[in-house]
Amino acid sequence: MTAIDYVNFAVAILTIGLGLCGWLAPRWTMSVLDMKSGPTNMAYTEVSAVSGCLFVGIGMGVMILNEPMAWIALGLAYAGAAVGRVTSILRDDAASRQSWTFFGTEAALAAWLVLANLPPA
Repeated sequence: MTAIDYVNFAVAILTIGLGLCGWLAPRWTMSVLDMKSGPTNMAYTEVSAVSGCLFVGIGMGVMILNEPMAWIALGLAYAGAAVGRVTSILRDDAASRQSWTFFGTEAALAAWLVLANLPPA
């Protein structure tokens, strides 16, 4: 395995770990993310699905496939999250140290996964 492979797998394990938190501890995840449930419990199912099992599934998928394009796809998912987050920071007056930290992490992971896994020119 190369250094790129080790970092890729570390990112996948991080992704799975975050997903496990969202899936198995949605109330804790929601408190960390400053989210509250409304009149129904839909928020818990949303966190379990989108911040949970979606992350677990894509993290496991890229590790199983272990192909450059799979790693790039994970990078594009993180890029999408970063774009959505910075859009909300600017549009919704949602700037905080936590939101900027999450944006920076998502952007850095996206950049790594895309750039490190591009095929040689």
